[in-house]
Amino acid sequence: QVQLVESGGGSVQAGGALRLSCAASGYSFNKYCMGWFRQAPGKEREGIATIDSFDRTKYADSVKDRFTISKDVNKTTLYLQMNSLEPEDTAMYFCARSRAIYVCTSGLEAFGYDGWGQGTQVTVSS
Repeated sequence: QVQLVESGGGSVQAGGALRLSCAASGYSFNKYCMGWFRQAPGKEREGIATIDSFDRTKYADSVKDRFTISKDVNKTTLYLQMNSLEPEDTAMYFCARSRAIYVCTSGLEAFGYDGWGQGTQVTVSS
């Protein structure tokens, strides 16, 4: 059974940084594409970063050059380093496991992911 547990969210001022973690269990961690998504109140869930089995990454334009996705296979943990945070980054952040193995065939689209964590809140104040 796929289990994903996010942590590391919190409240920071604009320009600050946070690192989110997602502890994964119940499946072969490095066999699947993994992604980070976020959802602000009243908005649709937005894919922001993915990483595949070969450590190839993809970012949404809104976070490119500020956020970095990575993983530790030995710890079966996914990370999202978030720098230069902006108030517009305020949202609930979710990690997710792709339906696809090895490569991220659905990119940043949420329909391509079938395992989700409960989310961790990030609030950025100006």
